[in-house]
Amino acid sequence: MANDIRVCEKCKHIKLKSMVSKLQKMAPDAEIKIGCKSYCGPCGKRAFVYINGRYISAPTEDEVLAKAAPFIKK
Repeated sequence: MANDIRVCEKCKHIKLKSMVSKLQKMAPDAEIKIGCKSYCGPCGKRAFVYINGRYISAPTEDEVLAKAAPFIKK
């Protein structure tokens, strides 16, 4: 089963290009969808990523990726 990963291109707390690159390394099988996730309140304050049904947020891009790693299906 492939990973469902989504990121918002309007999030001010991530660099989209580096975030997608890092996510592709973490989950090579994933189709990463980019677009608004209607998560604007938390998105305006912290970095976030949607992985397999969960919104995961943290103060920085690297921290959110570290928190997201356990939810990546192997």
